[in-house]
Amino acid sequence: MHPASEHPAVNAIAQDAARLLDTAARAARAAAAVIARAPSPAKDLALTQAAAALRRNAAAILAANATDVEAAPGLTSAFRDRLTLTPARIEAMAVGLEEVAALPDPVGRVLAEWTRPNGLVFRRVAQPLGVIGMIFESRPNVTADAAALCLKSGNAVILRGGSESTRSAAAIHACLAEGLRDAGLPDATVQIAPTADRAFVGAMLRAAGLIDLIIPRGGKGLVTRVLEEARVPVLAHAEGLCHTYIHEAADHAMARSVLANAKMRRTGVCGSTETLLIDAAVAPTLLPMLVADLHALGCDFRADDRARAIVADLPAATEADFATEWLDAILSVKVVDGVADALDHIRRFGSEHTEAIITQDEAAARDFLDGIDSAVGLWNASTQFCDGGEFGFGAEIGIATGRMHARGPVGLEQLCTYRYQVVGTGQIRP
Repeated sequence: MHPASEHPAVNAIAQDAARLLDTAARAARAAAAVIARAPSPAKDLALTQAAAALRRNAAAILAANATDVEAAPGLTSAFRDRLTLTPARIEAMAVGLEEVAALPDPVGRVLAEWTRPNGLVFRRVAQPLGVIGMIFESRPNVTADAAALCLKSGNAVILRGGSESTRSAAAIHACLAEGLRDAGLPDATVQIAPTADRAFVGAMLRAAGLIDLIIPRGGKGLVTRVLEEARVPVLAHAEGLCHTYIHEAADHAMARSVLANAKMRRTGVCGSTETLLIDAAVAPTLLPMLVADLHALGCDFRADDRARAIVADLPAATEADFATEWLDAILSVKVVDGVADALDHIRRFGSEHTEAIITQDEAAARDFLDGIDSAVGLWNASTQFCDGGEFGFGAEIGIATGRMHARGPVGLEQLCTYRYQVVGTGQIRP
């Protein structure tokens, strides 16, 4: 018997995926050489024409999406929400393309310039990364968001969405390809994986020299696999374990409104608050109101002993609950003793994604924002503002929580690297 990894059929699938990836990546590299030097008007035309195509083909996209949703087995409510397209979400995709088109072109920006004593002039100039591999789950709108940002920033992209959204992604991609053709730009600038087989993901992860950056966008299982197997640089976040901390100086009405939005606006997004931290000084008064608000919206809870002493019928939290990204209508609750205690909890259980403090005390807010290591910190605002569109980026290709290159929502500027241009007048080095 052959081990699974050596089975002839498995090897044949892997080899076929590698061939498909090689073909796609080589086409992407050729397209990247063109799109990196494409004038801004051509890139903007491709985006606006793609937006128009999305609107014209909305009915076909919705029909493809309905088939995807119907065919996907055992959907949770959060997963169904991420997978489902609506007329409003298609319009939002189109508007996102137009907003990216309206942004300044990031390519060719002079990031810094200085002159040395010998007269040499140094310029640091922004340039595209090259070929980006985007691996994502469930959300078909990522197809448009990622394509828009890559195109505008002069990069080619290979998109591999989840098998559950194949039809939706293909229908959206057809609109993007139409925009590229209308602008006279290479079709291969934006490609979708030619197969839904998981072996294609493995081929992408091993494509050093063909793909310049992998961006995974999905659940912890996907991101963990990418980080463990990739031979290509990765820009990622593993989890969105976000916290909202209600300080003793919080405005109570604001705290109730912000927390309800941060948790329940969309529970399946990575910027959703998963843990409430509340100061002991205000918990007896405020926590019962917060629980009642969220319970009325369909939220369940996991609470520590101090919170349960205030609201007796709350289910008890385990330590594992505070380390869980629920992506559902469940909120972990902990009573804390001030900013330092809240920061200790976040450092222990957080994923360095997004944290918020609700307070009217500026000094406390500054201590909190300076004390977190997370990519995004908010003061008196919902954690669900961790989104590229809300940051003014037009869209986002993902959220980064690592310490290198980019953090937070990844937009146009973060999809560029740089090179140096040095201008002399005949200098030679002694």
